[in-house]
Amino acid sequence: MLTKQDWDWLAVCSHYQTAVTVQTLLKEGKSMEATAGLESLIEAMGRTERRAVKSQLIRLMLHIIKWKVQPQKRSSSWTISIRSARREIEDSQEEMPSLNRDFLESIWEKCFQIAVKDAEDEMGLKCHLTSLSWSEVFEDEYTLYEGDL
Repeated sequence: MLTKQDWDWLAVCSHYQTAVTVQTLLKEGKSMEATAGLESLIEAMGRTERRAVKSQLIRLMLHIIKWKVQPQKRSSSWTISIRSARREIEDSQEEMPSLNRDFLESIWEKCFQIAVKDAEDEMGLKCHLTSLSWSEVFEDEYTLYEGDL
């Protein structure tokens, strides 16, 4: 019989192997142990999704910071990175509704500070920005062309 600690370790190491073990236990009629495994798997997958959203938010903020600080170096890759990070965050939110605006706001400042440091390293200069607003990060348009296409 696997302990909570065993399940947690297995779920962190391999979502797939955890699911297979749960399936095996269900086939053997060991539903209580399978339930414990499912709980650990759900927790681990939730942590993975939260980390992914945090990573995408940092990437999104990083490119917006560079866009604002170095307008002369704007590139299509920055535009694509901004759009891609927004899309990845939206996709994660669709899969896990708990990754909503409240969650994003709870990690906002920490992600901004990390993004500033990363941007400074990439740009080779200090960032004068002290914050980014919700609209700057999720609503404003960042394009290299003028007008409508």
